Parts: sequence; structure tokens; C-alpha cells
Amino acid sequence: MPTIAYLEPLPRPTKSPKCDQTFVSRIGGPQNGTFSAPLLHNHKNHSRQCLYTFLAGPGQRVEVVFKTFNLRGNPPDGSAVGELPSCVHEYMDIYSEVQSSEPAELINSPFGGRYCGTIPPRRRISMYRAIAISFFTNKNVTTPDLFEGTYRFINASEYEIGIPIAGSPCSYTITPSLSINKTGVLISPTYPGESNQRVRLEFRDFDLFFGGPHCPFDYVKVYDGPDNSSALVGTYCGQQRNLVLYSSESSLFVHFYTLPRTANTQNRGFKGIYEFSESFVKLDFIRENDGIHIRGSECDQKILSKKESTGYVLSPNYPYPYIPKTVCRYFIYGMQDAQHLERVRLEFTAFNIPKVEHKDRSESNCTDGYLKIYLKGQETADAYDKFDYELCGNETQRVVSDGPRLAMVFSSGELQGRGFKGKYTFETEYKIPGTAAPDGSCSFTYVSASKKRGELNSPRYPSNYPSDTNCSYLFLAETNEQVTIVFDHFKIKADGNPNVTAGAYGSINCFEDWLEMYVVYRDNNDRFLGRYCGMTAPGPVESPRGAVGLRITLHTDQENVASGFKARYFFETAKSEIGDCGGNFSNEDSGIITSPNYPAGYKAPGRGMASMACNWIMTARPGYKLSIHFEHFSLEGDPANRGCSAAVLRLWVNVDSDQPPLELCGEKPPIEQWHYISTGQTARISFTTSDKTVGAQGFRIIWTEIQDSGPGPPSIGLLCESTYHFQCEVGYCISDKLRCDGVKNCGPGDDSITKAPAEDHGVLIITTLLVVSFLICLLCTLYHSRRKRRHQLRQLGLHRNPHYDSQTSATGLSSSRRHLQSGGASIAGSLHGINSGNLIIPPAPLPPTSVPPQPPHICISGSSLDLTPGAGYPGIMINDGLDDLELDDDDDDDDIQPDIFINDVRFDEESLQHVQQLENV
Repeated sequence: MPTIAYLEPLPRPTKSPKCDQTFVSRIGGPQNGTFSAPLLHNHKNHSRQCLYTFLAGPGQRVEVVFKTFNLRGNPPDGSAVGELPSCVHEYMDIYSEVQSSEPAELINSPFGGRYCGTIPPRRRISMYRAIAISFFTNKNVTTPDLFEGTYRFINASEYEIGIPIAGSPCSYTITPSLSINKTGVLISPTYPGESNQRVRLEFRDFDLFFGGPHCPFDYVKVYDGPDNSSALVGTYCGQQRNLVLYSSESSLFVHFYTLPRTANTQNRGFKGIYEFSESFVKLDFIRENDGIHIRGSECDQKILSKKESTGYVLSPNYPYPYIPKTVCRYFIYGMQDAQHLERVRLEFTAFNIPKVEHKDRSESNCTDGYLKIYLKGQETADAYDKFDYELCGNETQRVVSDGPRLAMVFSSGELQGRGFKGKYTFETEYKIPGTAAPDGSCSFTYVSASKKRGELNSPRYPSNYPSDTNCSYLFLAETNEQVTIVFDHFKIKADGNPNVTAGAYGSINCFEDWLEMYVVYRDNNDRFLGRYCGMTAPGPVESPRGAVGLRITLHTDQENVASGFKARYFFETAKSEIGDCGGNFSNEDSGIITSPNYPAGYKAPGRGMASMACNWIMTARPGYKLSIHFEHFSLEGDPANRGCSAAVLRLWVNVDSDQPPLELCGEKPPIEQWHYISTGQTARISFTTSDKTVGAQGFRIIWTEIQDSGPGPPSIGLLCESTYHFQCEVGYCISDKLRCDGVKNCGPGDDSITKAPAEDHGVLIITTLLVVSFLICLLCTLYHSRRKRRHQLRQLGLHRNPHYDSQTSATGLSSSRRHLQSGGASIAGSLHGINSGNLIIPPAPLPPTSVPPQPPHICISGSSLDLTPGAGYPGIMINDGLDDLELDDDDDDDDIQPDIFINDVRFDEESLQHVQQLENV
């Protein structure tokens, strides 16, 4: 607003009470006195303006001090940062640079400021010999106590320091010849600006040549102190609006510089007003609480983190009532760099700003004073109207910034209050979704009752995580629920040499930064799942049935960082112990485990499912362990480069141990042999796929129960403890029933179970020839015996009766079998019982000093010929599942020779074709 609008005299109403007053210094007259507001009665609400003029004598100046001040009006909060007060109904204008006592000359005098409300103008010293005060009101009644003050005419010589410079009201030349003393004191015009006072400098107009943002040509520099060696407040050029500056102490130094020009500049220059006052905010409340006063402001401060430090912020003059009509800004900034990111937590321990209750509930109650809080960095864009909290009254609040910045604006109104005291804490900002721990540590909880699915990540992801940090992520499922976690990105710093087959995990490879996973049980025990680092992402993991949930921990050391991880979690209804597929095996000699749909390839989980899990549990009998052979393995993933994030197989060689499982994915080369021995009786295999599974052929695993030979791998020289076991070339003792079943139960590279040992070939051949010769002789004897008996029957005149023949034959064979049995042993009793599996094997005896060789055993195209001696008689069985040749004794007839049975079919002398087949064998 142009100055003339402030200074133009208002027309006086006719017959108005006299309100103008003049105070003149005369020789012999009073040199001081008092003044007060006029007593006016203005029933018609006409505007009234009263002029108070103070005129000093030659060599004098005027000093004016206000004792009380209570004009109607409400200066805006911005008045403290340079805006003109909005005093409408009542105000006072002050002119301290008046050169003439004529009221009409005020229009040409510099304007010294407009005042209303309860804050009195500062003490004034005239620039020349006069001060004018213009009082305006449109109130019905004005009483003298509206404002009161004193005036004094003082000697002007103390302001005249040297020879006046023509054309300047306050410039002087000081030379030694003009000074009795070699030292002196320089004071500013209208001093005092005393030690307990501060200086306010307001530029009403500012227009300099703009040469760039750094003002390389024309500029004004303002220093916070007596000269240009003081701290620089700022450098200004171009056009400035509402530029108001305050000194920290009792002086400001202003330096104006302009380059010589040959042409007239179009820039106006600058015009400003200054003010000394002890009523400006004292800065003790900033300095005593680790704050930094922002130079040039009345009471703005910034507080910078000292890494997870704490402190207090106070209202001005706390714990005493604050000064009315004051605006202070607080900028509380945490650390933010490549290694650190902090947020600000603020909690008020005391708060008192008077609240004004309004009938209109839509109107704010904080109209007289307030504290506005900004949590999202709005101050960087001057968006002070977009605050997060507006506080007044006696309420307290706990707030946390969204980033490293928290700002506050405190504005006091006409009503005084005690103010506030708040404790700030700088804590690391992790940018992790989840429920954070109340102590500000990197601990986050995910509860099924709150959210069924969501995301988690390393601190500050996708930016690098901070160094020297430990974070914990706890997932708590409800009863009859499981939680699944799937990793989508993984990069943890690792300087070890990861094992390509097993992946980059384990304490050997991950000893700097790492991620660990645990299963959490209801007894507060954790079961370790694995440690991961490098590029090897953990495979999808599903908490087992009966567990409370899962826990993830992240550890980083003090050197180097990486981008970290990002994952998803899902709470779903719990599955059975074996999951979506699998099995529970016990008291079995061997078995085969394959992935779903093998070898056609496994698939992703069904729609709406986070994962598919198959669990196989194998339990050996006491005194046995488990041999686990991966015959074929093809799972998507690459342990060295990207891990097993889509599908994974985990193998526990001892479920009762705290050791983590082996975690596998990728492709097993044909030349590699993946073979493992359990360390206890029980082993577990878990196959888990996620919703991002593509699919691969899968796996085929052979597990076999082997006799426990004690700690360590079985010794090749160890002999089996029972003749009912088969000893593999590698030393394993397995069930003799597993011979020739087409499965390599001895493990990779060992075919001993599918062929006879080399040292038994000679004995086997001789024994086979003897058995065949015996059978031929036996058949011939049976044949001639039958012919002779028939001949005798014919001579007796008996006719052939099929039923008779059948009964007789059976009876004769039975008798013959009893005869053979009386010779020492039954062929069928020893052979058939063993091979049919009905014979109970006694407990294994202690190893003898010399163990007899195992019976000869021949495997032919998946079938076996077992030659087991029994009481001196050989037994013959073709046990390919189709043909059984068995010599037996039916105990029916002692006079007839043994029958021959093949697959339970009896052959007599008429069955020549079958006999010929037997002879060929």
C-alpha cells in the first residue's frame, strides 16, 4: 500500500471536541511530561483522528516512551515476518523523522509504523527535532487509559559525532583533529539500541538490478553484528517483498554495493525502516536447548540431529507466559544421507495456549493463539496452510514425522498463556510397513487379526539399507492358520564364496550381512530355518501346522550396504501335517518320493492360494538310519544368481536337531550324485511352490532304510549283522527283500544289489548244475514208477478213474513228501517260508568271527533264482511274480514220490509238456 495512503489526514467533523495536542520545549519551560488518550464521545460512530506533536528546541531531540497501550485491533500473525498490521477500527501511526511541525508535512515524512492491540510501540528518539503521533478511532467512547506515555527533550549533541555530511541527516566525518580523545563511540541515529535490545529492519521497498541468484552485481548484504566481519544474514538483489530482518544481538550492519553504470538504471533502489526494542523475543530459550537461531528472524530456530539424539523445544519465555503477538517457527530435522535416514518423534510434557470457544463448530477454537505442526515437509514448499495438527488449549499430542522433517509454527494472540514444552527424539526411519515397536527400534509385527496379507521390506527399500542395523519381523497367525512368505527381490551384501549347489546361505558364506528365518512355536522356542545373503533369495516358506508363525531377522555390519529385500506375506487356513500332498512313512524298507505330476512337471498353486506345500516324513526303525538319493532333480531357480524364490525343496536329515535344512533348487547335473544319510531315525522333505511358480520337471528321490553303523559314514569293511540283510558295495546293510526290485537302493553308483558278487560265480554255477541233474533224475524215477504201477493195476483188472487217480496221486505224493522230510528237512519248509515273507526273522545276532558267504543269488532281467540250501536239499523258486517252481511234501502218502508244482499247478506223468519245460530249465 502506498505510503501516502497511510499519511493522508482525514477530514475532521465540525464542532468536534478538541483532541489535538502539542508539546513544545521552551526556555525555562518543562522538559518532560506525560500524555494519554483523549476523552471522546462519538455516538454517531464518526471517524476521529487526533494528532499529538512533540517539538524540541534547537540542539534537542524528542524521546517518547509508552507506559500502557491497549488499542482495539488484531494484528495478523504475519506481522512478525514483515506484513503490515491489519488495524482497522483503531490504531496509532508514529512519525519520528518529521522535519516540520506542520501537520500537512506529515505526508512527506517517513512512516514509522502503525500499531494496535496490546503490544506498545518501542521507545522512540526523533531523527530531527519533532515526533508526531496520529491516533485514529471510530469507537463510541474513548477513555484516557487507552494509552499513556511520557516524553522528554534530550540533548542532541551525543548523536552528532563529527562533521555532518551535506545531504545526509545522519552521516558524519570523524577526524582526529575534531576529537579530544583518540577514541570515541559510534551510535546509530535515534539510539538507544541497548544491549538488551534487538534491531528490526524492514525494507518497505526493494528494487535492485538482478544479475543472478547469487547477486554478482548490485546487492545489499546484511550482517548480524556491528561490521562486515560479523555473520552474514543474507545477500539480496532484484525485487524483494516483505523483507524483514532481526538482529541476534543489539546491532545490524547493512552494506549496499552497486557497479558503475554509463546509463541510468531503471531500478528504484531500496527504502527501509529500523527499530530498536527490548520487547522482541529473547533468544535464551533457543540457545539453552541445543537450538540454532535462524539469523535474520525474530525467533525462528532449527534443530539438527546428532544421530538418535533427544532434546526439548520450548515456547518463548517458557516457563513464564509468552509475549503476545509473536510468531516463531521451529524446524526439527533428522539425518538424511547415504547411510542414515531419521524421523522425528515429538511428545509434549506441558501445553497451555488459551482456547476460544465458538458457537459455530466449524470454526477453529485456536483463533487467538495456536501451534501448528507439519509432518510431511510442507514448509519446503511454503505450504503453511496445509498443516497436520493445530493445537491449543491444554491438549497434548504425540506425533511422528513421515520423513526426516518436522516443522512447527507458534503464534501467540492477545491472550497470554504459559506456552509449551515438548521432547523431541530423532529415531531411525526404516520405511517398513508394519506395526513398529514403541521404543523406535527396527522391530515390526504383523498380526493376522489386523491384516491377512501385505508386504515387508528391508529398511529404506528400494534405497540401500543402513549399516550397523538389526531388524526383526514377527508374523503371528491365529489358531488353525499358517503364514506364507514369498520373496520378490533379494540382494544382501556377501563377501563369501557361495556354494552353487546349496545356495549362498549358512554362517560360512554369510558372515557380514545376512537374513535369517525362524519358525516360532507356542512355547516361545524358535526353529532355525536358514541364513541367506548375496543374491540367493530364500525359497517360499510356509509355517508348519501347530506353529505360531515365522520370524525374520536382518543383520548389517558397519561396512558397505546393498539394496536389501522385498517380500509378501499371506495368512491362510492351516493345512494338514503333510500339506497339499506328501506322506508319512514308517516301518518300511524303502520308498520313492516324486514331485506332483512327475515327470510331466509340477504346476503353480491353485487360484487364490499363496503356496502349495508337500511334506514327506520318513521314520526308520530303531537301529536304522535313512539313505536319501536324489536320482533326478529339476526345479526352477538358480542358487548362485537369484536363489529359490519361486520353488524350493528343503531336506532335514534330522528333524529333532536344531540344524537348518538343506535348501535346493536349480538343475542337478547328471554327473553329480546327490546322496545324504540321516543323522537320526527321522528325515523330512518339504517341497514348496509360490504363486509365481512357472514349473519344471520336478524330482525323483529314493530313500532306503539302512542298518545304523554308529556315528559317521558306514565302513566298507563292515559286515552286516544278520544273514537276512544285503550288504552293498559301499558298506550299507539293507533289507534282503530289496533285491532285484529295479531300484538302486544302495545309492548312486552302486549296482551290487542287482547282480551276484563276482566271487560267488563258480559256486553258483556248480550248485545250479547239481540241482538240474537231481531234478532230471527225480523226474525219470517218478515217470518209471508211475508206469510200473499202472501196469500192475491193469493186471488186476482195475479201470482208470480220474477221481481215483487224483486222490491216489495226492496221497502218494503226500507220503513221499513225509519221506523226504524224514531225511532231514522239507524243501518247501525252508525255501517257501523265506521267500513268501511269512517267516519271522529273528533278531540279528552279534557279528560272528567269520560270517559264511551269502546264498548264491542270480538276477535275470529283473527276476531272481534263489538257491538256498536246506537240510541237504536244494530249493528252486522262480520269483519274478509269475512263475514259482516248488518242491513240497503234502504229508499224504509215504509210498508215492514227490510231486512237482509250478505256480501251484501239479504235474503228473501225463503232463509231459510241463515236465519238458522243467527239464529245459
